[in-house]
Amino acid sequence: MLDLKQITAEVRQLAIETGAFLREERKNFHRELVQEKQSHDYVSYVDKESERRIVKQLKKILPEAGFIAEEGSGSLTDEEYCWLVDPLDGTTNYIHDNAPYCVSIALRNKEELLVGVVYEVCRNECFWAWKGSKAYCNGTEIHVSSINSLNESFIELGFPYNAESYREFVTELIRELYGNVGGLRLQGSAAAELCYIAAGRFEARLEGLLGPWDIAAGALILMQAGGKVTDYKGGDEFYSGKQVLATNGKIHHYLLKIITSL
Repeated sequence: MLDLKQITAEVRQLAIETGAFLREERKNFHRELVQEKQSHDYVSYVDKESERRIVKQLKKILPEAGFIAEEGSGSLTDEEYCWLVDPLDGTTNYIHDNAPYCVSIALRNKEELLVGVVYEVCRNECFWAWKGSKAYCNGTEIHVSSINSLNESFIELGFPYNAESYREFVTELIRELYGNVGGLRLQGSAAAELCYIAAGRFEARLEGLLGPWDIAAGALILMQAGGKVTDYKGGDEFYSGKQVLATNGKIHHYLLKIITSL
């Protein structure tokens, strides 16, 4: 039986240390070394070094676990446990010295998420939860908001890099939401934004065509804070990142109704 509380504590420390590395590197960041993985999807030497450090330490925390990491590290085959790592969620923000950006680390078994830690570097905020726990930010318990109407809801959107595949859907979505909700925002870091819903700062976030490392940790933290995460049909296929509707739980059905009508 894994000691999830202890594992969370160790991962939390690792995320904070990695965030300190990101913060320090940003002071002398060399933009000319940024590479483009695909159109407008960037990676830097900082992402790669951050991932290397994280993977090295996670192997010490739970040697038997495999990995799914954004920049390709890991050895996932048929392990019982798997780490999902985004060493720098919000790379485009980081490149442009814009908040937010964060470190996201989750642990899951073959059935469910077990541990989630997100360290948002710009605000020096560490969010965490494990299966069965409360959700926390810097040691303080957090909860989703009590807003239950779309008219009052502050909603985050995400624009994935694959614009051609998502353009029609998001254009219609904005048409439905703009002017009918409390506000719409684009922030550029899925992991951090899921935690913002968990902390009651937003009521919802919608984005598709993500990777599982983008949303795993934030999704667990949000659910442990009283929120809800599904795919666009209300099911549990959100784990892949292809369709992610995350809310405080109280406006979820309203947004599902809008999505299914598009």
